[in-house]
Amino acid sequence: MAFLGISGMQYSGEMFAGARIIVAEDSNVFTSMISKRLKELFDIDVEICRNFDDLQFSYDKSSDPITLAISNINLPGAENGEALEYLVDLSIPTIVFTGTFHDSMRDKLMAKDIVDYILKDNIFAVDLLAESICRFLTNHRHHVLIVDDSATARALLSSRLKRYNFRVSVAESGSKALEILKANRDIGLMITDYNMPDIDGFELTRRIRANIGSHELRIIGVSSSSNRLLSARFLKAGGNDFMLRPFIDEEFYCRVNQNLDTLLQIQSMRRERAVA
Repeated sequence: MAFLGISGMQYSGEMFAGARIIVAEDSNVFTSMISKRLKELFDIDVEICRNFDDLQFSYDKSSDPITLAISNINLPGAENGEALEYLVDLSIPTIVFTGTFHDSMRDKLMAKDIVDYILKDNIFAVDLLAESICRFLTNHRHHVLIVDDSATARALLSSRLKRYNFRVSVAESGSKALEILKANRDIGLMITDYNMPDIDGFELTRRIRANIGSHELRIIGVSSSSNRLLSARFLKAGGNDFMLRPFIDEEFYCRVNQNLDTLLQIQSMRRERAVA
């Protein structure tokens, strides 16, 4: 088991030759670096689109679905962001790879429900991009349970996780969550609200920990409360992490990734010990 990128993501070395990846980028330097890195890491032959016409032609020329697009914000022939709008309108999962960035641009990007954005401002940019691509291509293996009595909150979290390609189940109560966990032992992460009418997040976590340890299920608690002691109480109840609403998308995704990375590392160590 190897590690990928700079975050310590565990990578099995699996190849993704069947994935159709489009790179919409006019820089010869970056297209060359991306093509070489994705080929050597994942055996992926990317399709390079150096302008907006190339991008449209690449989509039209084949009925094979595009697995993922990596796109600069501006391309020749689409100097005002039309390429990104085009990809989003086609519901093609997209990672933005850009050298132009400021807070207002970040807000516009996140509003478009992109998968991720990577800045070209450091020597690790292509490695960070490769890691983001690998996460997207493998996230479907992770089954995440969302527990919240608010339909709006469930829908918001579910849409965020599905954007990142996770499999998602939802429960409107603590008791329903226990039923779903019993029927789906492949769930590796649960995100639960604290304040629920039947079983609150603390009690739900305590009941789960009586049967399922952190080596099988990671638990992130969430709350809109301003009570800073909730995080301590939740961790003492057996939770692994805690976040206050409203979330920042990047932090939310990072916390999810960190917990799942930890779960995979624990499971890998347990397998190695069992073999030894």
